[in-house]
Parts: sequence; structure tokens; C-alpha cells
Amino acid sequence: MPAPPSPRTPAALPVLPYRKPVKGRDYWVLDDVLPDVDAVRQRCLAKEGWVRGHPYTSETWPGLRATPGLEPGELARVERLVKRATGAKELWVQRAPGGGTLDHNCVQVVGEGESEPRPHTDSRALCRYAAVLYLNPEAPEDCGTAFYRQSLPGGRLGGNIVRAPHTNLVEALGTRYVPADHFEEDVRVPHRYNRLLLYRADLVHSATGYTGRTPADKRMTAVFFWMA
Repeated sequence: MPAPPSPRTPAALPVLPYRKPVKGRDYWVLDDVLPDVDAVRQRCLAKEGWVRGHPYTSETWPGLRATPGLEPGELARVERLVKRATGAKELWVQRAPGGGTLDHNCVQVVGEGESEPRPHTDSRALCRYAAVLYLNPEAPEDCGTAFYRQSLPGGRLGGNIVRAPHTNLVEALGTRYVPADHFEEDVRVPHRYNRLLLYRADLVHSATGYTGRTPADKRMTAVFFWMA
């Protein structure tokens, strides 16, 4: 008799709805975003008080984090570009009922061996749009971001988007424990210094790779989460 499935993972995961990510509708690529990006990078490298994640602590998120990433004038410039791209009239940082927020305007430094691609969605309850600003001029193109869709048994392909009543991928699939081969890349956006990748937060996405052994060499990004 075959062994029963693990109690942590459903025998068959739900199939998500699918919508091909289209540039200008579902994601936007904005280059040369900050006129003073070199100064921003140096300021971030000089930060103290980094919070440590995996593999240095029991946190599930990887590498190092510090907030804020951008200063008010820099953040205002980014938000003007986001409004222009999406047509949103207003952007704000949504707070959860307990007062918590996502790590908005947070600089993240993650190196080789500290993480791997982890397809996920951001919380629909806390943001409509998310963005990543690439802040390492030497990082290779394959340290960018990709959108993913489900890879199902028998070679079938599933979906890539979380819709109501679910607020994130864990709720939609009914488990946090998803096989590593459950997703495959659908659309990839290469890493480029001073590029802002803006996207709908309900799309399954992940960083595609990490690099470097020292803070100056590692993948450095600033991340943002807006409700609109």
C-alpha cells in the first residue's frame, strides 16, 4: 500500500487562474530612475544596524535588511513614476489591523548561497503594486526577477495569480509547503542597475538569482509595497 501523503502538503494543490503577464498592464520596467543612484548605493552600503535573516537567524526571509532605503525626496520621485505608469491617483502604505506593514522602502542585501528563487505573491490585503529597485551596478542580468506559473503533473501548466477571497499564495494553495518543482518561469526581467521593476502584487514572482560574498558584491535592492 502506498504511503499516505505528508499531512503538511495537500495531495493535489489547487490550480490558480492564469493571465499572461503583459508589460504595461501587469508589470512596468522603468530605467534610470534615480539621478543620484550612486549616492543612494553608497549611503545604503554605509548603513549600520542591519537586521539579519536566513541563514544567520531563524527568520525565513534571506540576507540583510535595513529601513529606510530611499530618503523622502527620492521616494517621492519613485512614486510619481509609479502613478504615471499605472494611472493610480493615490498611493499609500496599508496597515494590517494589528498595525503591521510590509517592509516598504526597505533595502535588502542577499548574496550567493543565502537564498534561491522562492515563487510567492505579496498580500492583496496590504498592497496592490510592488516594486524592486536594483542597486548593484555589477550584479549579473540573471539576478533580476521573474514571474512564474504552476507546473502540474503530466506536463500541464497552471496559473499565476491570486484572486479573492484569498490574499496570498499560501491561502490560495492551502499550504506553505510547495514542492520545489511546482512552478516554472514564465516571464523574466533582467537585472539592471537603477532599474525599477513595478508589478501587480498578486502575480507569482521571485528573484531569479543571487550573487556575491561581500556586501558590496551582493544583490542589493530596495523594495516597495503600495496600495492604490
